[in-house]
Amino acid sequence: MNKFLIIDALNLVRRIYAAIPDDTDMQSLTERVSLACTKLLRVHRPTHVAMVWDGDEISWRKQLYPDYKKGRKPMPEPLAMGLAALQAHLSTINIGSIYAAAEADDVIATLAMKMTKAQGEAIIVSTDKGFSQLNHRHISQWDHFNQQYLDIVALEQKFGVDRNQFLDLMALAGDSGNKIPGIAGIGPKSAAELLKTFRTLPTLFSSLSNLGAKQAKKLAEGKEMARLSYKLAQLQTDLPLNINLKDFRVIYSRPDNPSN
Repeated sequence: MNKFLIIDALNLVRRIYAAIPDDTDMQSLTERVSLACTKLLRVHRPTHVAMVWDGDEISWRKQLYPDYKKGRKPMPEPLAMGLAALQAHLSTINIGSIYAAAEADDVIATLAMKMTKAQGEAIIVSTDKGFSQLNHRHISQWDHFNQQYLDIVALEQKFGVDRNQFLDLMALAGDSGNKIPGIAGIGPKSAAELLKTFRTLPTLFSSLSNLGAKQAKKLAEGKEMARLSYKLAQLQTDLPLNINLKDFRVIYSRPDNPSN
């Protein structure tokens, strides 16, 4: 079985960069990122690997909702200036790059789903919990900095809902990290309680008469915002990607080369 290690590039690089004492030391960054990638290959032994980078175009989410990710700190100038050299170095150690037009998230989600459809396995390297919505037994998520897989059971306990309700939860309560609005006056706890009772958004919105007048009013007035929030949080998994998997095959030194 092919195993594709899909690295959320800036999620990894920016966290490593933040730990470097001298923020102009791109040589140190290159060494640390290279070591991280080498460790990822050693731990997971994938047949294929790629770094997926965000692009500079305005994302469809930003076009749909201009406040999406509002307030995010821009990339530090030394890092922005050094990315091309870093990417070039990674290619010399057989870590290929895929460049998204805007956000990398949808490209990563599409790659993962395409791999499963080809009877393969995908491991997404990222701390972004938004990938948890990719509910497939052959897709997993690895947190490089904590050296562990994302614990879906722990996440369900934290949110108070089942995994298949994560998007519904964000539609109701929003996501402060990405400035996804949700419904005004509906927080994570009340959203979780509503989903425990009604299970899905359609059932909830068709049952407002069963709620108290104040809460029902909030939900009725916020229905369109919930629909928008759901769309903003949902990953696209069917983007057209002009790539060939063989270009990202990992080359191991013998005798460690996987048989597949």
